[in-house]
Amino acid sequence: MNMDELIVEQIKKQAVPLNSTDDLEVLIEAIGDKKYVLLGEATHGTSEFYKLRMELSRKLIETKGFSFIAVEGDWPSCYEVNRYVKQYKDAKSSTRAVMEGFNRWPTWMWANEEVGELMDWLKKHNEDKPIEQRVGFYGLDVYSLWESLEEIERYLKKKGTPEQLALARKAFECFNSYDKEGQNYGVSAAFYGESCKDDVVKLLKELHVKRVRYDEDSEAALSAELNALVAVNAEDYYSTMVKHDAESWNVRDRHMVEALRRLALHHGSDAKVIVWEHNTHIGDARATDMMTDGMINVGQLVREAYGESDVCAIGFGTYRGTVIAAKSWGAPMATMQVPAAQQGSWEELMHRAGAYDQILLLNKEDPLLGHEVLGHRAIGVVYRPTSERGNYVPSVMARRYDAFVHVDESHALRPLTIEKVLV
Repeated sequence: MNMDELIVEQIKKQAVPLNSTDDLEVLIEAIGDKKYVLLGEATHGTSEFYKLRMELSRKLIETKGFSFIAVEGDWPSCYEVNRYVKQYKDAKSSTRAVMEGFNRWPTWMWANEEVGELMDWLKKHNEDKPIEQRVGFYGLDVYSLWESLEEIERYLKKKGTPEQLALARKAFECFNSYDKEGQNYGVSAAFYGESCKDDVVKLLKELHVKRVRYDEDSEAALSAELNALVAVNAEDYYSTMVKHDAESWNVRDRHMVEALRRLALHHGSDAKVIVWEHNTHIGDARATDMMTDGMINVGQLVREAYGESDVCAIGFGTYRGTVIAAKSWGAPMATMQVPAAQQGSWEELMHRAGAYDQILLLNKEDPLLGHEVLGHRAIGVVYRPTSERGNYVPSVMARRYDAFVHVDESHALRPLTIEKVLV
């Protein structure tokens, strides 16, 4: 047998068919008492990935008491979801109204029917629980610079001191001259020394001190602090991006891990955390060619910070199907075909082992899957099916993930509004 055939035979022996959500129990058992569960996705536009992550999250919340879900989304818009599912008295009135806050491209990542179902479930789950036991929903990403500054100013008008409000307005005015374009700010900061960094760092320090000393209305104070953290790290991200793509990636993933740390700290020493992000973020970078490019990611940093024994990273992939994506950044979203995976790729070997949905538990000490480098498909919000070759990340699968969920034929997400175009 050649290497591909040996891997296929091993998958056949170890994989468990995924016929219904009851079959997810094998993952619940494998997670055990771990506090950090990282749930991936090979695309940002596949319905099955969202549905399966929802079912896994529901089981973890109901049976193991997980505290919150943190996602690859903006803090301000995701915090509106948090307020809605926790039923704060001035929260938005409906799931639809909340999801209209996801109005920055790519809107379909969170403004879709699958996430709406998760929100409805979380709201119902939280109904009869005291506020401190309600399960939250938060965004970890770094892109919402101007939205975060607006939220900070809004908060400080109600709760802050004149000195704090002055700090916020100074930072806002500094960034506002760049017409809400991160690239414009990045060029000015990187090449002309026109930086707003000192202003946002002072603001973050001030808000952190206030939250530590005065813990009334702690979620609102936490939100202001996390918005300030976004502003600090977004400044770093945009000023780095124009010179170093790899380092700007690292800034972004370090930010997400720091936001996660602050959220876990806020929820107490027994907090259990579920993270929803792309495979490229939650699968350990050290098991891919990212490492040779000097890149780190959330999966690596969380394992290093909390220990591999307390972290479970689960990758998700598909052999073929349809997906919501766009042909270029900012272009209209469309339903696109995902062609059959390339010969010898991880997805093709999973399909060859069985043309059905499967769950595979992984062990980094495995002599095959813990050492063999295989191409593993990754599709972003921008996708060109005719240029598929560049979408495969060389990966040692059992070192990248603790488990893998294979959807043999997947289907596009259901965005709230979309012209159903098949490309």
